[in-house]
Amino acid sequence: MTDETTGTTRRALMSAGVTAAALAVAVPALAGQSSKGAASAKGGTSGKSQGSGYLTLRDGTRLFYKDWGTGQPIVFHHGWPLSSDDWDAQMLFFLGQGYRVIAHDRRGHGRSTQTSAGNEMDTYAADVAELVAHLDLRNAVHVGHSTGGGEVARYVARHGGGGRVAKAALIGAVPPIMVRTEKNPGGLPLTVFDGFRQALAANRAQFYRDVAAGPFYGFNRPGAKASEAVIDNWWRQGMTGGAKAHYDCIAAFSETDFTEDLKKIEVPTLLLHGEDDQVVPIDDSARLAIKLLKRGTLKTYPDLPHGMCTTHAEVINADLLAFIKG
Repeated sequence: MTDETTGTTRRALMSAGVTAAALAVAVPALAGQSSKGAASAKGGTSGKSQGSGYLTLRDGTRLFYKDWGTGQPIVFHHGWPLSSDDWDAQMLFFLGQGYRVIAHDRRGHGRSTQTSAGNEMDTYAADVAELVAHLDLRNAVHVGHSTGGGEVARYVARHGGGGRVAKAALIGAVPPIMVRTEKNPGGLPLTVFDGFRQALAANRAQFYRDVAAGPFYGFNRPGAKASEAVIDNWWRQGMTGGAKAHYDCIAAFSETDFTEDLKKIEVPTLLLHGEDDQVVPIDDSARLAIKLLKRGTLKTYPDLPHGMCTTHAEVINADLLAFIKG
């Protein structure tokens, strides 16, 4: 971060609060979704309308979601500026393991309404609560990556009681807070996030391309082999959402303080973080968050990037599965 006062786009690329695009990877045969396989996961409830659909929220926003399988529910929360497609590798894997998997496009993202208002964490968490109630999810595991990790923290802390939540997992997540403040002197200066906004407003398409092709997956590291398909998929998801919502969400992921949320979480919580995360640096996030959780476990990965759910899906999926089963 020593060059944070240089060009806007470079500044944005080195520390953007974004999340990984999903890449199809080898998963167990989906025959595991049979009634016998589904019965292996405990605590499930059947969905009201499985497959995919839209839920009209209290303010008229239409929220797109996917709901596959039966068994114990796992709810996946994507990050900025992506969509539920970010979780393809995890959704297919856990579906094959006999779980019910749910993921939504956050308001303003993906196929959901391109909202001009409500693009902040309190509303995001309330939206999730409406979706959970609509699908009558209980004993669920909530998994969030980057910005989605902040959404999970706020949802579980404020709406996760009454048997709704069994466990939580935060992967490369933004809590406790990204921006530098008096209480968080190690955070990133506000000028960095101002740079994100400037880059988005000036040329969103190029900005998103550069993020995916650079630090998000570690493709900017010496010797890294970039995947054009992964880059294209990240760009596709980002450009599907609304520019206004994405612009507003920068403040949501960077300036929201999740300290009190983390303190309130009662359920077992797993933190997974790459030690070479150039987007959400581990020392400013997971290593602080673990100190605030009552029942937290931190697992780190040397050399892995922010987008490790895609680049190392087999590793992350196995560790998530062990946590959920444990």
